[in-house]
Amino acid sequence: MTIKNKKEKSIIPLLTCAFIVAIASIVYELIMGGISSYLLGNSVYQFSITIGLFMTAMGLGSLFSKKIENNLISNFIFIEIALALIGGVSGFILFYSYAVLKFYIPIVFLMIMTIGILTGFELPLITRIIGNQDNLKDTLANTTAADYIGGLIGSVAFPIILLPQLGFIKTSYLVGILNILVAAYLSIKYRDNINNKLNIIAILLVLAILVTGVFTVGDIESFLERKLYRDKVVFSKQSEYQKIVLTEDRDDLRLFLNGNIQFSTKDEYRYHEALIHPALSLLDKRDRILVLGGGDGMAVREILKYPDVKEIDLVDLDKAVTDLAINSRYLLKYNQDSLSNEKVRVINQDAYRYLENSEKIYDAVIVDLPDPNNESLNKLYTTTFYKLIYDHLNSKGVMVAQSTSPYYAAEVFWIIENTIKKAGFDTSPFHVYVPSFGDWGFNLGTKGFQFKPEEINIQVKTKFLSNAQVEKLFVFAKDILDKKQNGINTLIRPILIRAYYNAWDEYN
Repeated sequence: MTIKNKKEKSIIPLLTCAFIVAIASIVYELIMGGISSYLLGNSVYQFSITIGLFMTAMGLGSLFSKKIENNLISNFIFIEIALALIGGVSGFILFYSYAVLKFYIPIVFLMIMTIGILTGFELPLITRIIGNQDNLKDTLANTTAADYIGGLIGSVAFPIILLPQLGFIKTSYLVGILNILVAAYLSIKYRDNINNKLNIIAILLVLAILVTGVFTVGDIESFLERKLYRDKVVFSKQSEYQKIVLTEDRDDLRLFLNGNIQFSTKDEYRYHEALIHPALSLLDKRDRILVLGGGDGMAVREILKYPDVKEIDLVDLDKAVTDLAINSRYLLKYNQDSLSNEKVRVINQDAYRYLENSEKIYDAVIVDLPDPNNESLNKLYTTTFYKLIYDHLNSKGVMVAQSTSPYYAAEVFWIIENTIKKAGFDTSPFHVYVPSFGDWGFNLGTKGFQFKPEEINIQVKTKFLSNAQVEKLFVFAKDILDKKQNGINTLIRPILIRAYYNAWDEYN
């Protein structure tokens, strides 16, 4: 074997360590950004702050690393043990600080900076360790490549595998185990050159903590969910797209997506009757109906009250939500098994993408989507999206879109109305009081005709909405009308997200 081959063989394990710690580092960063987005919303803001602080902290760690002149292996092992412990419990600590301590922002900033500084030490130290066995040019190229490739693997694995399959907390425990395995490997490989006894004790202790966390994560998550939600959690699942939680308190079942309430069965009928019946009552022809969102099946339940409806296409991105609506005994009681009706076709696809690819024409489009509190939802509140809906309606069609609260978020409500109008619709905003939500708003858009509220004639059985009541829905108080403005939400200028968070922050 040549000298060169011996060197290559000796540095491969070290490059593998660099690769593994890079995976761990990027996943820690994604965990902290993801949890902040989940708990606080506004994912672009949360990830921007997380990445900015993390990179700054890494720079500080890299700068401080030059102070370490001796015992490179021992110091690197110490850093891996510290990262394993702090990063490994980061998921639990962040949820605990939010749900129990009610002291989240300082904790998450401290976690980001601590993990970032420790991460900043890694690459310079491992580069110097490898550099003792290789030339500078090859060392820099090899360690940087291992770091970049590890970062790529971690960033791809997190959203596709780790988060949907394991969740935030279990992922952080398992990634912490990666760090501790690196520390264990180096302790064994260089046992003749370092104080190995102390390292082994620390490694075993941290490993025991992380393994215990992995095997008790179900109990930990149940405890935290009891703190996060007022009522008993009867269903909890992290899907590919969101955290789905059902809570129950006697006759009150509530659905939460990423911590945001979607309905309470005590009053959901007020929301869904207002969403469906004013729009469908305006139509002489109701053959084909498209529902965008509404994966819980409540809106479809109301549509099925019209016997002349022949087809209902429901497009909801998350199969986990529609499967829950089809199979859960909790939801079936309230949605009346609507999604299993022979008239209904469930399509698990992004609503925007569906409209781009479909050529079907509908008599009505019901937009029952969550509030525009992140970038992926914002595109479903733009002129482009509403123009796609317009193009999928027949010559005398109608659309209705939930449009958040005109009281708590008046600017957002009127921006949505302006945006729908800009897409070509004649718009008629209205609102209804839903105790779980407060005053809630909708925008009804018509294509090819106009109407007056008194022309609405509801002929199906309802629990709340009557023809006398429906006219009042289109009347707004002066304090809401005074907040009208002319903003338009587009893909290029997404003004809605900032307006949404500014509005709701005033009431939090």
